[in-house]
Amino acid sequence: MSSVTSVRHGAIAVIQFGEPPVNSLGQQTRVALAAAINAAIDDPAVSGIVITGHNGLFSAGADIREFGTPTMLAAPNLADLIVLVESSPKPIVAAIAGTCLGGGLELSLGCHYRVASTNAKLGLPEVKIGLLPGAGGTQRLPRLIGVEAALNVILGGEPVPAKLFAQTPLLAALVDGDPVPAAVALATDRSAEHAAGKPLPKAREFSAAGPHVEPLLIFARNTVRATYAAYPAPLKCIDAIEAAATKPFDEGLAYERSLFVELMFTPVSKALRHAFFAERAASKIADVPESTPVRDIRAAAVIGAGTMGSGIALTFLSAGIPVVLLETGADALQRGVARIRDVIEGQVKKGRLTVEAATIRGALLKPTLDYADLAEADIIIEAVFEEMSVKRQVFAQLDKVAKRGAILATNTSTLDVDAIAATTSRPADVIGTHFFSPANIMKLLEVVRGRETAKDVLATVMKLAKTLRKTAVVSGVCDGFIGNRMIEQYIRQALFMLDEGASPAEVDAAVEAFGFAMGPFRMSDLAGNDIGWHIRKRRAIERPDVMYSAVADRLCELGRFGQKTGGGWYDYKKGDRNAYPSGVVAELIEKHRSSLGVTARKIEPKEIVDRLVFALVNEAAAILEEGIAQRASDIDIVYLTGYGFPVYRGGPMCYADEVGLYTVVQRMRELSRIHQSDPAFWTPSPLLARLAATGGSFNAAGARS
Repeated sequence: MSSVTSVRHGAIAVIQFGEPPVNSLGQQTRVALAAAINAAIDDPAVSGIVITGHNGLFSAGADIREFGTPTMLAAPNLADLIVLVESSPKPIVAAIAGTCLGGGLELSLGCHYRVASTNAKLGLPEVKIGLLPGAGGTQRLPRLIGVEAALNVILGGEPVPAKLFAQTPLLAALVDGDPVPAAVALATDRSAEHAAGKPLPKAREFSAAGPHVEPLLIFARNTVRATYAAYPAPLKCIDAIEAAATKPFDEGLAYERSLFVELMFTPVSKALRHAFFAERAASKIADVPESTPVRDIRAAAVIGAGTMGSGIALTFLSAGIPVVLLETGADALQRGVARIRDVIEGQVKKGRLTVEAATIRGALLKPTLDYADLAEADIIIEAVFEEMSVKRQVFAQLDKVAKRGAILATNTSTLDVDAIAATTSRPADVIGTHFFSPANIMKLLEVVRGRETAKDVLATVMKLAKTLRKTAVVSGVCDGFIGNRMIEQYIRQALFMLDEGASPAEVDAAVEAFGFAMGPFRMSDLAGNDIGWHIRKRRAIERPDVMYSAVADRLCELGRFGQKTGGGWYDYKKGDRNAYPSGVVAELIEKHRSSLGVTARKIEPKEIVDRLVFALVNEAAAILEEGIAQRASDIDIVYLTGYGFPVYRGGPMCYADEVGLYTVVQRMRELSRIHQSDPAFWTPSPLLARLAATGGSFNAAGARS
């Protein structure tokens, strides 16, 4: 709910605005703020004005939910509000505490003076959602801090400590604590000067021109083209900043606005804004209110000191949570502890961690071979071999030693969480926490809600994910949950294409050109080809009707499990993670293709991308309709944060919406005519078929209906 108040401090009107949680400048706030400013300007008893935000922060900027809607342009829009501030005949001082970002910073740039607290942070993050500052930020900021600093702030998109601008015209004063008293004092002093005829300083009247501007712009453009080729916004930001240095202010302002509108409707900006909202929506669970009580997590335990278990332990240690690390053998435990210490020492060497902090972190780890040492843990995460019988044995043991109220979590990536929970006498305390490797680095955490998982357990783990700096997405129970259930179809199609004539390098190159961080075969080599082999063996028993290319099994029979064995789909050299084409693999594929009686054909990059991405989409539609995922955007977040899907495409569901679901279905019909592709798979899932027939989209409200 928007709130704007105005109180008098002598002859100075202090106008405070707020719209929880970040004081965004939505239309209601803009209307109320403009009314308060006009009232202060019209009041003869007021000689100066201070603008500040509620709750210890200035403003995080515009309400991006309004972007692309008529509300964004409704009067007074942000540009109108800034003109009102800038044209005030009385001095207006921005009192900046906490964060001052985006439209909030642009509003402050329209003020005549700015006073900031020493802990305040300023920034223009619009480039992160595919835009540029559209209310004068690219024109006023370079005039106040110079072109080089403005390029760094605008292209970086990160909050910057206000104290870095203490010696620039951006800040009139930097103070400890609340900036309002200092802002009131400044407004009082300046009002007397300006009443005597001294003109009010305006950012528009400063100059951004200088002798080194052109080489700075050339360097910035070259850097952006090399690093952000798929993103249009960074280059447009540079164009707008160049206008600030070379054009009259009003001309530059109009140019900035035209660029902003152009970017607003690009697929990249739409995708980035979608991802922004999707990440925030993922934490909301329909039947678990935010008021749901949560359990205290003061101590954790991890079972299994392998790569995954040690990574999970590191994640807790980094959050300052003590961890008991359990293994069944002393050698395995010692290797896990050494792995953890190596990572911590590496962070010290890279300057990311102080020696003191590393010592504290290391002291939080307790290695053990005894299940009894898990008795006081508030959450216990099992990270043992991906075999149901092994996991059930672990949980049966946990049921005996874990204290009442402890959360029992499994890191399984595919297995039935309900079957694991049934091993215990407390299935309500059991939940899936599927971390992604390396667990101490990857952002995604799939939180798997079992049939009997208690709501407070789910709420606790979702809150814990934030403490661990993970992006949590809730999944229901099914084989593979959201991410791995989809990736199986992706991998199946990639393998079929080897049967048909493509090489691993051709498949990887096509999908990496589309924007994936890594193609399916390089990804498999990194994860370990034996993992997929183990799953296929289980599938052969449980789902004998599912078609697979046997070429991956032939590869594993050669012991080529990927980087860890020095060879997989590619060859690897010691100490070198680069993937080199393998003659052994080329011969293996050719022999397998011949055994199938298939004549190799050239597969174009577009077909490769369509088959891989639309395989994800079709399976995701089934996952959504079954209720395994709450919303389409959750599926997008899984793929953006856990599987390297290009962020600028917004995730598989967002991408499909952008292509158009009718077009997706038509393309699937074409793909179904390829014999080796498993034609039956390309039958559109019922949800996808319905949405395509009605002109719907996955991310529209009520898409599941």
